[in-house]
Amino acid sequence: MADSVVRRAIPEDEARQRRERWPFAEPAVWTDRMLAALEDGVKGGNWYSLMDKVCARRTLEASWRRVRANAGAAGVDGESVKRFERHAERYLEELSAALREGRYQPQGVRRVYIPKAGGGQRPLGIPVVKDRVVQGALKLVLEPIFEREFCAWSYGFRPGRGAKDALREVDRLLKEGYAWVVDADLKSYFDTIPHDRLMDRVRTRVQDGRVLKLIERYLKQEIMDGTERWTPTRGSPQGAVLSPLLANVYLHEMDVTLGERFRIIRYADDFVVLCCDEDEARMALEAVTVWTESEGLTIHPDKTRIGNCRRSGQGFEFLGYRFEQGRRSVRRKSRQAFRERIRARTRRSCGRSVPQVIATLNPMLWGWFHYFKHAHPRVFQDMDQFVRRRLRAIRCKQQKRPSHGSTRSANRRWPNRYFAGLGLISLKLAHDLARRSR
Repeated sequence: MADSVVRRAIPEDEARQRRERWPFAEPAVWTDRMLAALEDGVKGGNWYSLMDKVCARRTLEASWRRVRANAGAAGVDGESVKRFERHAERYLEELSAALREGRYQPQGVRRVYIPKAGGGQRPLGIPVVKDRVVQGALKLVLEPIFEREFCAWSYGFRPGRGAKDALREVDRLLKEGYAWVVDADLKSYFDTIPHDRLMDRVRTRVQDGRVLKLIERYLKQEIMDGTERWTPTRGSPQGAVLSPLLANVYLHEMDVTLGERFRIIRYADDFVVLCCDEDEARMALEAVTVWTESEGLTIHPDKTRIGNCRRSGQGFEFLGYRFEQGRRSVRRKSRQAFRERIRARTRRSCGRSVPQVIATLNPMLWGWFHYFKHAHPRVFQDMDQFVRRRLRAIRCKQQKRPSHGSTRSANRRWPNRYFAGLGLISLKLAHDLARRSR
């Protein structure tokens, strides 16, 4: 009788409604029956026999489509996404067989560095394309299992959630009077996650030995930095497909522990705790410190602080914004980083016409505006002026004029309406129009 209940046919309406609740669950992996088990709960809360889902050809194909869409650089083997695409059918079949037979071995991770907004460099790990496909398959299988557990106040690297959702929650709490803020920063979080404790977290829901062994192999992938190479004992490289999910799995316990007592908003390793008074803020900071130290992580001493963001000089920065004295502005590092991106596209000797330059600028300007449109309006006028100065400097160079675009004569020769006529987006105008439509 029990078996007949478990294996009953799932009504079409029930299956459709469940799909609507789990829109990110890949249908090639998560069948209607699996989604029903996900919602109803499996025996003991543990999932077994998942490896057959990972190595299934349809799962690898779904993962490959995502890898192809994301493109990205080649790994240590030098094979690009385009080159992989030419032999995708054969490669996917080989990967499926290797995973099924236990012969699959991840290759090394190529380490590269990208500039950080505040100076310095951030290390990234670039796996080979084949490893990205397999990691993506693992993610397709594992993500719904852990998403079922994750807290509502976790926003980073989660399907259907993002930075704007986190910022809206910060706004809501500030308006409710939670002005004392613990602004916390985990020092080198992705590089310091303890492997053994992370795997213990994974085992609370996954009991397929082959899947667990595959995750451990990825954590132990050799890192190759030029002529140097080493096997990591901690961390999960930023840039790897599986790393964001594993990072959230490890911090989930912190979300639960702090969320029971405080109002926390977390985006990956960046989080704030909003409190009603200074005493609560100090208790929250102590709780954060105790938890991180007990779990092998470190709070950055220079980037973690508490303050009343209603007061001058005690504001906090979160996801590109600065919150201070009831005002939301673009933080200085974000402004500087965006100016550098504009400079890179508006070099005086770029060899392109101004309309061509504008065509490359506009998508970037729109994207920046849509993220920061709730900032104080002064920033949009300032950024407009900066962009037009850069474009005037290009025209001066093309006409062999000595000006760098900031003189009165350059302004008269190429007024604002000249660039508007060429289709240049005005951030200030976009902001004004957005305010009128609210």
